Amino acid sequence: MTTVNASPDLAALEAAFEQPAEPMAPTQALPPSQRLLCDDGTPIAARWYEPATPARAVAVISPATGVPQRYYRHFATWLAQRGYAVLSYDYRGIGESRRGPLHQDRSRMRDWGLQDMSAALAEAERRRAPRSLPLLVIGHSFGGNAAGLARGFDKADALLTLGAQSGDWRHWSGRGRWVAFAYFHLMLPAVSHLFGRAPGWSLGGRGDGLPKQVALEWSRWGRRRGYLFTDPSLAAHIDGYRRFSGTAHLWNVSDDLTYGPAPAVDALAAEFATARMQRHELNPATLGLGSLGHFGAFRQAVGAVVWPRLLAPIEAATPALARALAQPRGM
Repeated sequence: MTTVNASPDLAALEAAFEQPAEPMAPTQALPPSQRLLCDDGTPIAARWYEPATPARAVAVISPATGVPQRYYRHFATWLAQRGYAVLSYDYRGIGESRRGPLHQDRSRMRDWGLQDMSAALAEAERRRAPRSLPLLVIGHSFGGNAAGLARGFDKADALLTLGAQSGDWRHWSGRGRWVAFAYFHLMLPAVSHLFGRAPGWSLGGRGDGLPKQVALEWSRWGRRRGYLFTDPSLAAHIDGYRRFSGTAHLWNVSDDLTYGPAPAVDALAAEFATARMQRHELNPATLGLGSLGHFGAFRQAVGAVVWPRLLAPIEAATPALARALAQPRGM
């Protein structure tokens, strides 16, 4: 395993995102929002972050559970400065894709992977096809562990994940194992039935929470030995994990013991049977940083240190990315 190593709540992270981060360029206004239409007719909100010169590659950022796309805006801007055309999007029921009261939303967690991720990858395919640009899929937490459910994922050149895991509670250890057990068996189902949704505080943050069926499906997968990968109703949809033969770099953060401990990330890595797999660990102490946890690596304040460390290995290890990014800007 290659080693590099950074869990504040959502409110603290939002505040941290507003801090200046020299020597990075000042934050620009958000790009215009657009709608992507999923196969089931559901529209989801998305944004393209475009580089100043012709794109040399395309990247798709798939968020963590319940995290709005704006959370990754500084990271997306940085990727665009690196030469990527970057697509970010919100899952149905989340952020700008939310329609109406959350307790009336009937979305399931599988819809995020089968429908929303598929729509995002289809949009990325349209963007890259005319010039045969390489495609990098970036997944944070759920955005990585559900990547193989998406139609077209096997066409990507590379997958980079951070804190993405197989969410079976048995992959946790010590006190964390019993916390995960109680969360999936008791707390998440109970609050979902009580409120008709999973409130933001039940996710450890201050967001709007999750639709009820998303939370309940997540809790069922968390209780299941093997997580979503052994769900019989998904048997016809998980072949994307096996078909993907590109480069895959899966990172855990050394102090992220609540959401993405190393054994859970290792278990996810094992699902990508034919990928050119590398496992990495991000250790904040070795980078002169404080705690990063599950969310801190996307703070603008640490981006100048953390983001090149995440991107450089996979860009070097993926031939299509290496060739494209080696070209002079503007070509």
